[in-house]
Amino acid sequence: MVPAGLERLLGVPVERVARVGSGHAWTLFRGTLADGREVFVKAADPGTAPDDEAGVFAAEAAGLRWLGEGDGGAGSGGRSDGGSGAGRQGGGGRGGASGGAPVPEVLGADESLLVLPWLPSEAPSREAAERFGRELAVLHAAGAESFGAPWQGYIAHLPLDNTRAGDWPRWYAERRIAPYLRRAARHLGDADVRLIERVMDRIEELGGPAEPPARIHGDLWSGNVVWSGGRAWLVDPAAHGGHRETDLAMLDLFGAPYLDRVMAAYQEIWPLADGWRARVPLHRLHPLLVHVVLYGGSYRSAAVDAARAALRVSW
Repeated sequence: MVPAGLERLLGVPVERVARVGSGHAWTLFRGTLADGREVFVKAADPGTAPDDEAGVFAAEAAGLRWLGEGDGGAGSGGRSDGGSGAGRQGGGGRGGASGGAPVPEVLGADESLLVLPWLPSEAPSREAAERFGRELAVLHAAGAESFGAPWQGYIAHLPLDNTRAGDWPRWYAERRIAPYLRRAARHLGDADVRLIERVMDRIEELGGPAEPPARIHGDLWSGNVVWSGGRAWLVDPAAHGGHRETDLAMLDLFGAPYLDRVMAAYQEIWPLADGWRARVPLHRLHPLLVHVVLYGGSYRSAAVDAARAALRVSW
């Protein structure tokens, strides 16, 4: 099934396909084409994919292309060893030393498959981390027309409301926190829900100085960064116009290599507003609620702690 779909999308005979991992509602493959290219394939799992699986792949493809428009250079690459976390798709994108962080080129996408070049992964270095920080700042600075995006969003296989707006604090509260608080409520206590509602009530106060919409990845945990060729490639985006501190808070959520180097280099290009460290919990609140929805009560304490920490900030 996957070989036939690959050949249909790319118009090239397929020599072999090997399973390399799985995700929330899909299986990951490494394919070798008759012309010698190696590709990464994300294939929807029949019966377990979301109802709008075509929308999931369309959103990922649109996000990758949009991020690629903001990298300011040109380049090429391939695809890493697949999995549901670290070492995921990358390569075949654009990006120069003075440009933004590179993303994979979309070779093909339909309702059941997403195809990208294969990129061999490597251990990150301090130098690559510093380059990542600079390139991420350039990507963010490419900006967006508004907060949100013109396509329906997804994080993993879960929907995101990308309805566009000009004000980030209310957009974040209404389009990110509120929908996932409703979904996560069955894993939270009543007091937890009221606590997070207080965050939404005070969102203008807690959000910090106003910033223009940044061109952000939207799900930038360390597993969605592939290190290859001395660079950090951004993969599996939930891309949209957002607050740049969201990407940076996500990088630290599960630990990113050489994060101190990444942050220092980022600040050289586009310094962050005063108080950004204190706002990290606010930006983590939505992804932690997503984790409560995906994995249950094991993430409850982390989400509640983030809400408490966010409320301790006053501007």
